[in-house]
Amino acid sequence: MRRIIALFTGMWLAMPADMPAGAAGYETAIFAGGCFWCMEAPFDKLPGVVSVTAGYTGGDVKNPTYEDVSAGGSGHAEAVRVVYDPAKISYPALLTVFWHNIDPTVANRQFCDVGHQYRAVIFYRGEQQHAAALQSKAALEKSRPFREQVVTELTPATEFYPAEEYHQHYYKKNPLRYSYYRGGCGRDKRLKKLWGGAVNH
Repeated sequence: MRRIIALFTGMWLAMPADMPAGAAGYETAIFAGGCFWCMEAPFDKLPGVVSVTAGYTGGDVKNPTYEDVSAGGSGHAEAVRVVYDPAKISYPALLTVFWHNIDPTVANRQFCDVGHQYRAVIFYRGEQQHAAALQSKAALEKSRPFREQVVTELTPATEFYPAEEYHQHYYKKNPLRYSYYRGGCGRDKRLKKLWGGAVNH
């Protein structure tokens, strides 16, 4: 389902998936959980998170636009790139926040957004993240507070393309429209049913 959005334009640059680790010792995590507007806010609030960028990854189309991805067929998913300080927050802690902000029981959709571009994915970077993601998923499958199976994908990270500027931190720039979309999509209602009081949004 394509969202109705205001028509703005912005400049953006493609960055490789391993881009901002840098001299400061920061690390990068990439997650897809449906609407990237809704996935920025939970990570933005975490102590130790340096930046959160909305974007596209997981497909073969170079330099995709929002129109390319939202129409389907690009192979990309809407995703967020989280740059964090591992001295202040761990990758497993980020995984916990990821799980509590998605519906891990459905494939190729999240809430009211339907299509491969809205799939939930952990895009792991290296074997350490892969092992942590596998362990996290196994723990969830063992203790899951819901009946359905966990179908969320674990996939090696590839090139990440930042989305157009008007998508970045949309929940801050357009709080009323964001709130209307999030409520209308039924995201919080479903998250509460899945996770109870564990949701951080």
